[in-house]
Parts: sequence; structure tokens; C-alpha cells
Amino acid sequence: MHPLELVGVRVELPANQPIVLLKERDGVRYLPIWIGAVEATAIAFALQGVETSRPLTHDLIVDLFEAAGHTLDAVHITDLRDGTFYAQLVLTDRTGETIEVSSRPSDAIAIAARLPDVALFSVSSVLDEAGVELDEDEDPVEARPEDQVREFREFLDSVTPEDFREV
Repeated sequence: MHPLELVGVRVELPANQPIVLLKERDGVRYLPIWIGAVEATAIAFALQGVETSRPLTHDLIVDLFEAAGHTLDAVHITDLRDGTFYAQLVLTDRTGETIEVSSRPSDAIAIAARLPDVALFSVSSVLDEAGVELDEDEDPVEARPEDQVREFREFLDSVTPEDFREV
């Protein structure tokens, strides 16, 4: 397993498709995962510390984990099949037993972003297949957060229900 860090949420132009961007901690590869607008919003809110008047779904899941005495230890990106990423939430219950729960990576990351010290990992095969190396002048970490928020708001303003219909 390769440790990852959450770089942030970006909007891929011109398609206005949100992605969550992860980076190898001990390497140079980035792992872009295309996600839905709802999950992108949830991750962006968590990273920016936005508190909503009512809990979002990912906040509720964190509350349920805590109420059940479970802790989220890690998110593992485990597979990439036919362009779809797969992940596991790695939890510890109150007895110390490890539990793995299947999850979409976007949901797993949105939950992890709300908790301190949750490790993100990817198996080698996923990084080998989907990881990208960027030139030094292409480093997405240098993007300003306010530009990301502006781009994401523009995406949300322009998206319609028809954009989510299957082709």
C-alpha cells in the first residue's frame, strides 16, 4: 500500500467534471479520481471547515461511527475496474476488531476529510494504472484555493439535471 495525501478538489475544464486529487506521499504520482458534484462539495466543505446548519450525509456517517464506538483508521483505494475506482473504509470497533466496509472512494474521502489522522492508501496496481506524473510547472498544489472555489461555484451554477442522465 502506498500512502497518499488529499490535495483537494478540482474541476476539470472544459468538461466541468469535478475530481478529487490525491498525491503519493513518498513519490511523484498524483491520483485523479473523477467524482460527482455532491461528493466534491462535501469534500470541499470539509477541507474548508464549512459548517452547515444541518449535518450532511458524510457528517451523519461520522456521527454514526462515533455513536457505535467505531473509529475510522484508513481509506484504502483497492481497485480500478472498467474506469471505476473501488475503496474500503478500515474501521476499528470498540472491541479492537478491524472491520472493512466497501465504499466509493469519493464517499470514503469525504468521510475521512471530516476526521483527524485518517490515513489514505492506494494499492500499487491502481497507482500504476491511473497515477500521473506532472511536470514541476504543472504542480496542482500551487493552485490557489480561492480559484478552486470559484471554478467549483461556476460548475455548480452551470450544471443541470440533464448532465447526470446516462447516455
